[in-house]
Amino acid sequence: MAKKSTFNQKLSSLLITGLLALSIGGCGTSSDNNTEQSTTNSRLETVKNRGSLVCGVNGQLPGFSFVNEDGEYSGMDVDVCRAIASALFDDPNQVEFRDLSATERFTAVISGEVDLLSRNTTWTLNRDTAAGMEFAPTTFYDGQGIMITKASNIKKLEDLNEKSICALSGTTTEQNLADRMRKLGVTYEPVVFDDPDAVYAAYEQGRCEAVTSDRSQLTARRAVLANPQDHELLTVVLSKEPLGPLVTNGDSQWFDAVKWITYALMQAEEFGITSANLSSFDNTEDPQIQRFLGQVGNLGEDMGLPNDFAARIIKNVGNYGEIYEKNIGQPFGLERGLNNLWTNGGLLYAPPFR
Repeated sequence: MAKKSTFNQKLSSLLITGLLALSIGGCGTSSDNNTEQSTTNSRLETVKNRGSLVCGVNGQLPGFSFVNEDGEYSGMDVDVCRAIASALFDDPNQVEFRDLSATERFTAVISGEVDLLSRNTTWTLNRDTAAGMEFAPTTFYDGQGIMITKASNIKKLEDLNEKSICALSGTTTEQNLADRMRKLGVTYEPVVFDDPDAVYAAYEQGRCEAVTSDRSQLTARRAVLANPQDHELLTVVLSKEPLGPLVTNGDSQWFDAVKWITYALMQAEEFGITSANLSSFDNTEDPQIQRFLGQVGNLGEDMGLPNDFAARIIKNVGNYGEIYEKNIGQPFGLERGLNNLWTNGGLLYAPPFR
């Protein structure tokens, strides 16, 4: 009887092991199904099925996103949105722009009101983690500055002691300024507004003796003041401000698409491919360019995009250098500096397209 009991115990053990194996196998299938489901439910599919992109922008910042008298959007951030629309639909106009304030921008992304944010937004640790954002590659390396009137005779931060400084609320600008002034022991009066136009209107009206923001923004805004020649930027740079597009966390397929579309703008410039000479690469024998333009391989299809997504972007929007020159270089004379390709001493660097 003891032998029979032992045999039964072994048999029961084998049966349990087999059931566990089946259970694990079943879990694996469920996981695969969940992965397939999450891919199907990606915002990428939502945008493709909708037939247009909803892009959150500033709408009040010349050079980055601005609405002209004809109601047309222009700027670097706008062209990033148009590049994504070009990659998906081969049409840069398949975009609906939503103007968002600094305080409402992240909520709009998380709630799904917009598909992505392309709104001169600084990549920070807290925003990348606690705020639930996912930052695509940096499209503009900036730094915070301060603009004053030449007549004020202000030359350095210490000269702002007991003076008022205008800033936009809900931004890293407020925090950076407070940190630096506290470190220097400088007392100042912050004058903050929710609207960028209100910030610069108050500065121009003399309600504050200085205004602070990203240096690129200050340069662009100075150009549209009534008397630009009466204003100047201090040489001091208060912070690092890496700006770029972002999406919500938890959707790797959509994030990958936005990320590699952004990189394609930089890689196109590195390859020397422009909107003007794109057709000359139709018969290229360079395998790297062939893959990049979708002439061979399946780089696009592997992430849910057309294989020629990069060619569509260049044709409709241009490469990074073209976008920079059109929106920043020519209108404001702002040299590229850190926003140059890595091959030219800048920080723009795209991983290999292979």
